Amino acid sequence: MRRGLEGVVLTIGSVAYAGSALAQTPPPAPQPPSSMSSMQMSMPMMPPGPLGIDDVRDGSGTSWLPDESPMSGAMRQTGPWMLMLHGNAFLEDVQTTGARGDHQVGSVNWFMGMAERDVHGGRFTARAMMSLEPLTVGTCGYPDLLQSGELCHGAPLHDDQHPHNLFMEVALDYRHALSHAVAFEVYGGPVGEPALGPVAFPHRPSAMSNLMAPISHHWLDSTHISFGVVTGALYGRRWKAESSVFNGREPDDPRYGFELASLDSYSGRLSFLPSPRWALQVSAGHVKDAEARPDGTRQTVNRLTASATYHRLMNDRLWATTVAWGRNDEAGQATSAFMAETSAETSPRDLWFGRLEAVGKTATDLALPLPGGDVFTVGKVDVGYTRWLADGHGLRAGLGGSVGVSLVPAVLTSFYGGRSPLELTVFLTLRPH
Repeated sequence: MRRGLEGVVLTIGSVAYAGSALAQTPPPAPQPPSSMSSMQMSMPMMPPGPLGIDDVRDGSGTSWLPDESPMSGAMRQTGPWMLMLHGNAFLEDVQTTGARGDHQVGSVNWFMGMAERDVHGGRFTARAMMSLEPLTVGTCGYPDLLQSGELCHGAPLHDDQHPHNLFMEVALDYRHALSHAVAFEVYGGPVGEPALGPVAFPHRPSAMSNLMAPISHHWLDSTHISFGVVTGALYGRRWKAESSVFNGREPDDPRYGFELASLDSYSGRLSFLPSPRWALQVSAGHVKDAEARPDGTRQTVNRLTASATYHRLMNDRLWATTVAWGRNDEAGQATSAFMAETSAETSPRDLWFGRLEAVGKTATDLALPLPGGDVFTVGKVDVGYTRWLADGHGLRAGLGGSVGVSLVPAVLTSFYGGRSPLELTVFLTLRPH
């Protein structure tokens, strides 16, 4: 059994303290139906930004969520500044079965601080996001069957999800209206996310309750931590056109510093919100020297993505769904991925989530002793449940678990010990309410 326990005690202590505070706070009384909870209504809120667009639309980087999205996090007004803390933390036990199975106790987590204010008629935002995963899940990450991408100790990482870097984002953003219908945005920093792909999975409401990373991650949103990025955009009330230059190289094993390099990758994205409940995007990017190989070379990737996200708030309970497709072209060989995920709060205390994926992965991706150009269609289906135990002090604590079934073609049975190895998780989760 592998354990990412070097720093997990830090997260355990934080959750235990928060759990004690939550236990002293009685559950809130049922609220009358509304589009925003009474807690959210009592929060200090920034006025709408340029073109009257609310901050609830902001996803990861410069991506957009539907307007019918909840606003969560601890907020405080300090003079002209609105300060916000947000995050998501799991204490989990992950067990995968089969010949490539493994077991780990650890913590998947991220924490973000944000400060924003109006400047010269526009909206200025500073964001810093961090993760303790290099300590709490270890250098090579946590078990995740059929996952691929990046290296660990010089070997291809497979059937494990790599940890996020200590610094996930350190970036500035400025938006300003050019007219009553059009505004511009400039975003960038030493760590940020280029305009490529849907909202990154740690920040999608449809995925936040599922601690397991999608196996389609490196076809959709693997650039969400880029060490050096600059993005420019024009947008209206329902549309956005943006382009980025960035460093597309995947991070190395040491995940504590800033791995800056030339901004020689580029991307573009078009987003459209046809209604408050929908957010659509298509994007393309040239990611230079992205994937590291054991021989020291790096593989350049041309990527296409498209996604649709649907949010619906019903009596302050969110139903969030994302469907996405991605295509990677590496050295003239193209592979595709499809992903559909959903999360639904069926009562104030009950949340259900699930994901379905089908991905074309090469023998090289999965570190198999087969011709590297062979492509295999693999899949995964997982479902899970969270029971919210206590609310208070702007936090929510819950206990949950999930069951996943990996779908392996017959030719790979000997490597995985069967056609459908299992993935089981049990977790305690804590995040802002």
